[in-house]
Amino acid sequence: MSKERFILFSPPPKRSTGRSHRALLVWGLLVVAANLRPSLTGVGPLLDRVQAELELAPAVAGLLSTLPLLAFAVMSPVVPRLAAQWGPERLLWAALVVLTLGIAVRWAPAAIGLFSGTVLIGAGIAVGNVLLPSLIKRDFPTRVGLLTSAYATVMGAVAAVASGVAVPISQVAPGGWHTALGCWIVLALVAVVLWLPQLRTSRPASEAIRRHRLPWGSALAWAVTAFMGLQSLGFYVVVTWLPQVLQDSGVSAAAAGWLLFLFQAVAVLTSLAVPAALRWARDQRAVATVSSVVLLAGYLGLLAAPQWALLWSVVLGLGGGACLVLALAFLSLRAQDATVAGALSAMAQSIGYLLAAAGPVIFGLLHTVGSGWQAPIILMCVAAAGQVIVAMVAGRGTVASSDGQAPERAPSPAPDRAPSPGQ
Repeated sequence: MSKERFILFSPPPKRSTGRSHRALLVWGLLVVAANLRPSLTGVGPLLDRVQAELELAPAVAGLLSTLPLLAFAVMSPVVPRLAAQWGPERLLWAALVVLTLGIAVRWAPAAIGLFSGTVLIGAGIAVGNVLLPSLIKRDFPTRVGLLTSAYATVMGAVAAVASGVAVPISQVAPGGWHTALGCWIVLALVAVVLWLPQLRTSRPASEAIRRHRLPWGSALAWAVTAFMGLQSLGFYVVVTWLPQVLQDSGVSAAAAGWLLFLFQAVAVLTSLAVPAALRWARDQRAVATVSSVVLLAGYLGLLAAPQWALLWSVVLGLGGGACLVLALAFLSLRAQDATVAGALSAMAQSIGYLLAAAGPVIFGLLHTVGSGWQAPIILMCVAAAGQVIVAMVAGRGTVASSDGQAPERAPSPAPDRAPSPGQ
């Protein structure tokens, strides 16, 4: 017999084909997606309050943004093995419980609770990041583009709301910033309850656990990983540093905050248009390349004419929203099946988020060393140019399974009509 392989999923059990089951599954996926960002994006607007109350040094306070990304990088490679042993539905439910526990622990008025809760939150989100593309590939193989766009839109919309309401909630709610960070436990509990019916369809793969290694030897997998990492780096640099860049160019603090919200809002709206662009394209190379060029134009605009901040916030949102959906869709579209999708997702998100975690730090160091924003923004122009190059590779083809078998053609993108949950 050939070498044993651990696969991400055992052969899926028989699942109800009724409309109610399919609808519940879609709603479950979307509510899970809604929990993957608000616990992170709500921290930035409150960071000065947290730092002052807990008397944290700036570098220590910065860990609140870096720790979740490091948790993503550490957890992502082990998710396929855990899913093979537990079943993906059970593992995702456990991750939601961990996320809920992390939010509760972070609510405690102490630095130890804040940081330990943040680590738990990062671990829970990391599992969701890896599993959602695989579950979409397995259960909706002909709706990958549409459902990826839907969950990216939900994820981005809730993230934008979280960053916008953090300060107002902290000003009016008892407990201040503790409540502003802890209130997202309600959404997490909703996801825990809504995902419970899916546990009946999951089973451990202990009777037939096989190895499926991450595709480290695949050039296409590395291109997908690079695309994921570079677009993630750009997003976290923008949400971390754009307000400061704009303030130093003459924009007020309040206006800079609204421009950051505008960036995220435009990104959400753009993500809705990506499936339409995919329908007429034979592959995703052109869409990914154009979207990356738009990002590059936004960074070049900030470098050359920062006084046009409104325009560049919109341009960066246009490119960033499209690139996020494409990066997530590549995890399914470039995979032969759900097993390969899980392995590719684990690889791309592990390396990608490690790169993303380094981005804001390097950006800030360049600003400190150069006493200006020119060098850091040039770095982002270089990163966006690199993304243009890898987009031409990541937008086509199929990553082979570990036994080397792969179909000749890549899976088709989303079809030309939206499915009802019962289809």
